[in-house]
Amino acid sequence: MKKLILSSLMAASLAVGAAHATDRVAIGTGGTGGVFYAVGAGMADVLNKKAEGITAKAEVTGASIENIRRVSMGEMTMGFSSASVLFAGANGTEPFEEKQNVAAIAYLYPAMLQVAALKSADVKSIADLKDKRISVGPPGSNSSVIAERLLTAYDAYNPSNIQYLSYSEATNAMKDGNLDATMVLAGIPASALIELATSKDVAFVPVDEAKLADLMKEFPFYAVDTLPGGTYRGTDGDTPQLADPAILFTSTDADEELVYKVTKTLFDNLETLGAVHPMAKLISAAKAPNAPIALHPGAKRYFDEAK
Repeated sequence: MKKLILSSLMAASLAVGAAHATDRVAIGTGGTGGVFYAVGAGMADVLNKKAEGITAKAEVTGASIENIRRVSMGEMTMGFSSASVLFAGANGTEPFEEKQNVAAIAYLYPAMLQVAALKSADVKSIADLKDKRISVGPPGSNSSVIAERLLTAYDAYNPSNIQYLSYSEATNAMKDGNLDATMVLAGIPASALIELATSKDVAFVPVDEAKLADLMKEFPFYAVDTLPGGTYRGTDGDTPQLADPAILFTSTDADEELVYKVTKTLFDNLETLGAVHPMAKLISAAKAPNAPIALHPGAKRYFDEAK
């Protein structure tokens, strides 16, 4: 009889515990001053308020590479990454030594390689940059890599005219007349370019998607997106730019129901999420499945249902 009562009490206790079980979701972002962190913190807030049984927290990290490694090892539930680095992680290419345990949840928003030139430099096409003084971003940066690939696609890669400057250094050089153009890989609007456009007359140089066919085939994680007119002073028309999108991802073995619930909660509350940062306003269910690696089954189920 005592054993029966004890068993009953234990079963009741387990049932109560299950009823109050909480899934803890850790979201790897980036530095506190970056877009990854701002949007990730907004996601955590939406999940805490709208998803029953989920407690979420945005974690400050070193961004893409760290997030991929930690999610892959099970130290975090999900994280943010640029598409190019996530693609490298899934395929085990540099900077990773082996394939990482990652699956996509959603394409979020474009980080664009914004190509700004002084109007006085008369740059109409990426091809015109071959004979101009340009900066492609800090040495070894993702910006410099994508910029060199873009210039090569246009046969405009000329090492003798290229400088590897920080974004603020490059825009200051343009203000001083020591540089004709700069390439900035960032969400829009980029603060360095806002400042440049307020003090100098600049034009944003468009890319031609047809011209980039071979580049996109070789590097399928890139995309062509639109820099909207009015983003910066003096830019009235929309300008197509090459982009390395931001992706939300998880591990391949993450619980399907949890990933489905997270995806549904975030995309059913995009208006709320969009209020946290201008880039969050660009997140849409229509573009979300366009990830550079396979979607996690939980995320795919939501997007299939949402069609």
